[in-house]
Amino acid sequence: MKIGKATVPRTSICTSDAHTIVVRGYDLSKDLIGKLSFVDHFFLLLTGQKPTPGQAAVLNATLVAIAEHGLVPSVQAARMTLAAAPDAMQGAVAAGILGCGSVVLGSSETAGRMYVEIDSQVKAGAALDEAALEVMKAWRAAGRSIPGYGHPLHKERDERVGALFDVAKAAGTDLRFVGIAEACERLLPELLGKPLKLNVSGAIPSVLLGAGFPVEGLKGVPMLARTAGLIAHMVEEMRLPIGFALSYQGTREMEYDGELPPGFGKHK
Repeated sequence: MKIGKATVPRTSICTSDAHTIVVRGYDLSKDLIGKLSFVDHFFLLLTGQKPTPGQAAVLNATLVAIAEHGLVPSVQAARMTLAAAPDAMQGAVAAGILGCGSVVLGSSETAGRMYVEIDSQVKAGAALDEAALEVMKAWRAAGRSIPGYGHPLHKERDERVGALFDVAKAAGTDLRFVGIAEACERLLPELLGKPLKLNVSGAIPSVLLGAGFPVEGLKGVPMLARTAGLIAHMVEEMRLPIGFALSYQGTREMEYDGELPPGFGKHK
């Protein structure tokens, strides 16, 4: 049974023979190792093109911005997993990455798709504010939240937002998606009746899209960045284990509200 249209497996990313590994048309050993940074290599892998200095600067800044944010749920999941299976660091890191969903980390991709939708309307002749408001209203009517705005801790605009925008401006990349992100922020009080400030998940796609990064790969940026942070937490967990302490604290705060059998809790 065939699933999908392809009948022959094809890839333009990598091939090899007994003597050479080819990555996106380059000899890995001769052209890339020692000559290309990991950030540049990541951009090359995704797009097939080496980044300009400005594109590399923006991508690098986004990876730094989202790699670490303390004992967030994905980190706690990873640390508790390593505590239970200390021989499986890869499983613990995977447990953390599995938390990259629509609420945490994955919202960068969702925000980017919303910005692309707004950009399409602007290209078709709509005014920026008109397009932004129309798209956000459509998203709300469909029962979707507006991604990239608001933060449980950073009630004012997330400081990482301004830092990323500054990098994009200095890099000379296209800022039109930054303008879209700020237009949405400006219009949210009209839409929701309350102000919600840009967070890092809204800033990341706005600068990356302007740097030529593919919208389909946006979710991969926080995933790649957070992997680095998770590895750091795994090393710390090996040296200073807190996984079981995190589990204990969760159990300590738990309140059971289900049925109990007769005599439960009474000593015989």
